[in-house]
Amino acid sequence: MSSTATDTLAKQSSEEGEIAGGHSAATELTDGFHLIIDALKLNDIDTIYGVPGIPITDFGRLAQAEGMRVISFRHEQHAGNAAAIAGYLTQKPGICLTVSAPGFLNGLTALANATTNCFPMILISGSSEREIVDLQQGDYEEMDQLAIAKPLCKAAFRILHAEDIGIGIARAIRAACSGRPGGVYLDLPAKLFGQTMDATAGEKSLIKVVDPAPRQLPAPDAVARAIDVLKGARRPLIILGKGAAYARADEEIRALVEKSGIPYLPMSMAKGLLPDDHPQSAGAARSLVLKEADVVVMIGARLNWLLSHGKGKTWGDQPKQFIQIDIEPKEMDSNVEIAAPLVGDIGSCVSALLESMGDGWTAPPADWTGAIDAKKETNLARMAPKLQNNNVPMDFHGALGALRRIIKERPDAILVNEGANTLDFARSIIDMYQPRKRLDVGTWGVMGIGMGFAIAAAVETGKPVLAVEGDSAFGFSGMEIETICRYNLPVCVVVFNNNGIYRGTDVNPTGGPDVATTVFVKDSRYDKMMEAFGGIGVYATTPDELSRAVNEAMESGRPTLVNAVIDENAGTESGRIGNLNPQSAVSKK
Repeated sequence: MSSTATDTLAKQSSEEGEIAGGHSAATELTDGFHLIIDALKLNDIDTIYGVPGIPITDFGRLAQAEGMRVISFRHEQHAGNAAAIAGYLTQKPGICLTVSAPGFLNGLTALANATTNCFPMILISGSSEREIVDLQQGDYEEMDQLAIAKPLCKAAFRILHAEDIGIGIARAIRAACSGRPGGVYLDLPAKLFGQTMDATAGEKSLIKVVDPAPRQLPAPDAVARAIDVLKGARRPLIILGKGAAYARADEEIRALVEKSGIPYLPMSMAKGLLPDDHPQSAGAARSLVLKEADVVVMIGARLNWLLSHGKGKTWGDQPKQFIQIDIEPKEMDSNVEIAAPLVGDIGSCVSALLESMGDGWTAPPADWTGAIDAKKETNLARMAPKLQNNNVPMDFHGALGALRRIIKERPDAILVNEGANTLDFARSIIDMYQPRKRLDVGTWGVMGIGMGFAIAAAVETGKPVLAVEGDSAFGFSGMEIETICRYNLPVCVVVFNNNGIYRGTDVNPTGGPDVATTVFVKDSRYDKMMEAFGGIGVYATTPDELSRAVNEAMESGRPTLVNAVIDENAGTESGRIGNLNPQSAVSKK
């Protein structure tokens, strides 16, 4: 607690004693504000993302006064996204602080997204008092927030008494980090902040969480079963998901891949766990390996829509067996039969596989690895001229080709990526070379994560951040460039501006005065927005101009937005997942 706050509370306590007729020594007091701050700091949590307002404004001020970093956003959803990705990057729960009701609801999307993507996060919201909420008496921003949050997160808790703050925050931290990580909601009624108690008793009530994410060792028979399945493979494949990147078992995973000789396919946020130019990377032969593999090892990846549920044309007609490593037993058999489920934390499971492989492991047949290498060479040769084109206006390949070279030269930079075409093309074009350097929309494909992720990446790592945004995606969180400028963060935002969603060429079928639903204002100057807040704005029409602007931004560390003009005819409907957008069966003439 700050000395000023301590003196004030001690003086208050002393005066109360004198009024009561006593002349006993003053008792030092603490309050809910400081107990929450002290509990977070005790658990090595030193950054809060949020939006100030009633009833949590003073909490933010006091947290800053106590040495915590408090990053204030323009909208709670983006603060929540920042907290979520902070959790992914640090393995500690990111903290998002919001006001009650509308502010809480704004943060709830990010909380649900964090839970779906297995990012440890705690949403802390001020709330109305229970007695008023339960009788629905119409308090300011009255809402039963705990009930609303419960279905959308791993756990939800409400703290009513100051002496329970320590245990409440400890439970939230453990719930967010243990097992499969995720989002936790913590409800703090306004009265809690001002509650006082003896400072010594308050300090004793705080808990430092011990081993919040304990190892979970796989069963020996499950390891033996997985090895037996793998020994029988003729065309094995390893798929790495973002869970593998989160686990920070980088050396163990690399050792497994290289010792086994098995080609691997990284999902988008697992790119860089091994460098994308590693000889065993099958990223440039994705279609081939998914269709032809006979044994697939899933490490921290799920057979959800991103992998076509393990079924259909994506996987071809070849019979397959799956080995799946996941800390959540219920994930097994979620879409297809898992021949060898391996339940435990990724580091322990991978280490167990390595040990069981022994020294005489046989590499996959040369006809399998040779076919993959040949396909990679063909695809890369076909792609190369597209990435080097200098078309004006730019297309996605030419623009991303320029950014691809920048990331190769700056492998420690963090890439944030969202959009439709911008996302789909970038994840296959831009190679990554280090783990946890690519942050994108994840499991839900939710738009609007860009600026929140970029801000947290800069705050948590201190590394330069390149945020590559479609113009539609940027619109969801674009106002947060003011936040980037306010905190002078080393973030370069590139907006791929093709005048609309997918393309800027659609027309209103009625011929009426309204533009088509997917069309934006033509030739919008997003770069001027950044200039308005004191950052650097650049208008780029060629790959050379784009490359020069981004390199300068990454060198300077100054907040920068590059408005990259993309041919409005260049995009495709829903990127490459247009089949998820149902078409009308009726033609009305």
